[in-house]
Amino acid sequence: MRVGRLLSVVGLAVVALGGGVGLAHYQSQRTDTAAAATRTTAPETDAPTPEKTTAKPTPTKTVKPTPTKTVKPPPKKTEVPLSGPGTFTTAQASGAVVGTGGTLRRYRVQVEDGVDVSAHQAAQEIQAILAHPRGWAAHGRGRFQLVSSNADFVIRIATPATADKLCLANGMDTHGELNCETTSGVVVNLKRWMTGSPTFAGPPSEYRHLIINHEVGHEIGLRTHMSCPGPGKPAPVMMQQIKGLHGCVSNAYPYTEGGSYITGPLVS
Repeated sequence: MRVGRLLSVVGLAVVALGGGVGLAHYQSQRTDTAAAATRTTAPETDAPTPEKTTAKPTPTKTVKPTPTKTVKPPPKKTEVPLSGPGTFTTAQASGAVVGTGGTLRRYRVQVEDGVDVSAHQAAQEIQAILAHPRGWAAHGRGRFQLVSSNADFVIRIATPATADKLCLANGMDTHGELNCETTSGVVVNLKRWMTGSPTFAGPPSEYRHLIINHEVGHEIGLRTHMSCPGPGKPAPVMMQQIKGLHGCVSNAYPYTEGGSYITGPLVS
């Protein structure tokens, strides 16, 4: 009987102990659950990833090359000697008679020594001027022939100082600028032959026609100068165009292309 009660007590103790263990285990679970509930992990918030900005390539500026201006060198100034030795070289040349009628006049060409003009080339150029279709010979105002000797008159190309001396000997003051006609022939100022005239619109090569036509005009008997016939009209070759055009247009030929004589009022 006592043994049975003892077993009963022991059994109760075991049951009680087991219940305590179970309670303790239950409470421990509750505590862990509460702690877990308390430890609420904040949801991870993903920070917005900044958008990558694709860098646009900087456009390359196309640099247009600056055009290089072509600078034309100024025309070379023709150097004209102001004086010379006063001696001349005669062109050793001869030519056929040119002209349709009138008195035959033989001429020779001389160029002052030491200047940059060939006597032979000058003679050829003067021969072509006197044979020009708009010249004196082509319209019956005389016939001309280039010779190297036995000439009726001489055409001399001289430096300004020498030209002044030759012209002054015949009573004309040419001031280092002008041409003249003397008792022995024509004196051409080298400056005018090489550079032309400031009042003449054409090049020196054309102005030489005016020089020869004007001075040879005196040789064939046209002793009096002319003036401008009217504004805009061609100036007569017997007008002293270098002294001013007075409304006329510069002109190097005695006749128009149609064959009309270019004239104007006589200067008294």
